[in-house]
Amino acid sequence: MVNKIDNKYIKKIAEEISNTSMIPYEELPKYDLFLSQVIDFLNDKFVEDKYTNNIVQNYIKSEVISKPEDGKKRGYTKIHLVQLVLLSYMRPILTTEEIKKVFSLAFNEINDRTDDIIDWESAYKLFFEIQEESFDKNLNATAINDEKLDLIIKEFDLDDKDENSIRTFVIVLSLIAQASAIKKLVQKIVKEYHS
Repeated sequence: MVNKIDNKYIKKIAEEISNTSMIPYEELPKYDLFLSQVIDFLNDKFVEDKYTNNIVQNYIKSEVISKPEDGKKRGYTKIHLVQLVLLSYMRPILTTEEIKKVFSLAFNEINDRTDDIIDWESAYKLFFEIQEESFDKNLNATAINDEKLDLIIKEFDLDDKDENSIRTFVIVLSLIAQASAIKKLVQKIVKEYHS
């Protein structure tokens, strides 16, 4: 039996995502890591992304994230994990160049800790808090309420199977519309700041 897709169901999914979505700063590894350990950590936490050595090294070469500690076998610190976790949330929304610009707003030159406006720990904890609040405030994740959704479905005069399919379709369209609008808004804000 397929669940009825409505705002109650969306709220349930949003709560599940909220509970598993973000890694508290205190749960990030405390010790420096090898690149292979960083890749394993990211792939465990971000199953859909499939990180590789090349992906991480390209972010380093592009100066999106900072270089590993020189001369250390375990050159990847908690700061690198913070950068990569934040980047993981930005990747579906922003281009690599846009992510670099966003990071430069708070950290200026990525490989120079002395010009950081705030520290990475504070940025990460702030993102964690904002994301948690966002899920709490927006558990009715769709822009369309159940009454309007029911009216739309009623207009189509569908059987039960088709009704659930179209209900899901309309909710997905609503979420895509929101995500698209937010993406455009973020891109415009970053672009205007750097103009």
